[in-house]
Amino acid sequence: MRQSVYQVLLFMSVITAQSQKPANPRLIVRGDDMGSSHSSNLACIECFKEGIETSVEVMAIAPWFPEAARLLKESPGIDVGLHLAITSEWDNIKWRPLTHCPSLTDANGYFFPQLWPNPNYPGLAVKENNWKPSEIEQEFRAQIELALKNIPQLSHISGHMGATDFDKRVSAIVSRLADEYNLADVSNDPRSRFGILDLGYGGKHTTAAEKVSGFSSMLDSLEAGTTYVFIDHPAYDNAEMQAQHHVGYENVSADRQGVTELFTNSGIKELMRQKNIELVSYNDATKALPRANLKEENVNAKCINEYLDAVKKSGQDLHSLMVLRHGKVVAETWTGDNGPRKPHIMNSVSKTFTATAIAFAVAEHKLKLSDKVISFFPNDLPVSISPFLAELQVRDLLTMSVGHAKDPTDKIRKQDGNWEHLFLQEPIVFKPGTKFIYNSMASYMLSAIVQKVTGEKLIDYLYPRLFRPLGITGVEWKTSPTGINTGGWGLYIKTEDMAKMGQFMLQKGRWKGRQLLPAAWFDEATSVKITQAAQWISPDARPAESDWLQGYCYQLWRCRHNAYRADGADGQFIIVMPDKDAVIVTTAKISDMQAEINLIWDYILPALE
Repeated sequence: MRQSVYQVLLFMSVITAQSQKPANPRLIVRGDDMGSSHSSNLACIECFKEGIETSVEVMAIAPWFPEAARLLKESPGIDVGLHLAITSEWDNIKWRPLTHCPSLTDANGYFFPQLWPNPNYPGLAVKENNWKPSEIEQEFRAQIELALKNIPQLSHISGHMGATDFDKRVSAIVSRLADEYNLADVSNDPRSRFGILDLGYGGKHTTAAEKVSGFSSMLDSLEAGTTYVFIDHPAYDNAEMQAQHHVGYENVSADRQGVTELFTNSGIKELMRQKNIELVSYNDATKALPRANLKEENVNAKCINEYLDAVKKSGQDLHSLMVLRHGKVVAETWTGDNGPRKPHIMNSVSKTFTATAIAFAVAEHKLKLSDKVISFFPNDLPVSISPFLAELQVRDLLTMSVGHAKDPTDKIRKQDGNWEHLFLQEPIVFKPGTKFIYNSMASYMLSAIVQKVTGEKLIDYLYPRLFRPLGITGVEWKTSPTGINTGGWGLYIKTEDMAKMGQFMLQKGRWKGRQLLPAAWFDEATSVKITQAAQWISPDARPAESDWLQGYCYQLWRCRHNAYRADGADGQFIIVMPDKDAVIVTTAKISDMQAEINLIWDYILPALE
């Protein structure tokens, strides 16, 4: 939702559901069966990019899944669900299970065409045969793992043609697998679990025109403060789709072309704008941070509004603000064309996520902080290895105490080729661990080390360990010429994703009852490691007045007021305040970041009573 003026959302009652109770109706528009055809793949992507679709369900066992996975990775903003399937309904095209499950297949080894008995397909329904829960579990697990391998941003699971909830035993299996893989199960009673109500057309919907009319009528029934989901199947009316049908559903191609036309209809988009209907995804509805009342969390509303007034008067270009207290969002705002679902450049906030990947690798015994950096790059070393280069440890990269005389980042990242090799050629003139030089290329080397020891890009390594458990989706991260995530910069996430990361650090790695990282890591990572001033700090600067003279940690800065922060150029902050049990997040275009954080101390700190 776009806002052109500063506004803080002050919630007047504690929200106990998964996400805040919104002032407007919220609608998930879901496109099903991506992967089942080339036509469905292209239409689902079009309906997201050009239309109102917010979530897509993909079938990992279907023939066009490889293309679907590629398209979805190219469009990381789409909320993706896995459409678990144990049936193959079309007459002219079939798919098989990924595992050996004879109780679910016909004589040719294909999935049965129907779940429930159908007189047009006698004896060919799952329910008519002696299906085995153990085979369903092994097949669903295989589908989940294939999907996650190829689409790491997957956020939830659903069921194709009732595959996930036709029997209580199956529902229990799906619920257990969803919990195991940190995926929301939106197929089993989403109304009671997440407050999501199913919707259908409000009238006839055979033709494209009837679909538009029926959808428009349905929109009239939406109530403020409620989250709904509308489901249909986009595709194109072409030769491929004209060959897909089964007895009782022969007009598949024309029907699904009508869905594509509905989802991309400009009149529908305008009608939804007029009705203030907020388009959201499943991830928004199932994994948002809880919202709460300012007063009940002991936050002074007057101070928050005075902060926003002060920001405006100072001319600071603040893009967003989010304040958490006791794990709940108590205030949030966006300005200009920024919004809750629009990713923002993180700049050096990226570094904190890179350090967290190192933490996971350490916890998994893939490396140690004392490991020598040269040990990871035997093919990229200079002809002559200096004693200081030989001494350089992973820990020194984390603390930006490599020993360079000046930061080599700008010089290296302007070049094509192997940045690791170029970094290792740079002279180290100080003993590692003794001289602080802010050095984004050191963070890049951390990313390269993660990729070396895990075989995965940083972003893919973090998805199952950090992003998916926290409900962070749609992540983008720039890469080097050799395909390594840049580590020290180039990350794009949303404001609430930043807040989740801050809360995760505040809780010392614990999330929803699970200890994702050892708590001891956060004690270590947030304590001062080196106290020398960064190269841009004036020699006359006083520690009592500067948040850049409180010490550097593991890709984090200490702040005044016993706080610490992730910090990115032009005003990106995740400020963690353990003494106040609070997290403050900003995105911005503010060059004077000390002035920005000063206003936070002047107004928001006193608000935390």
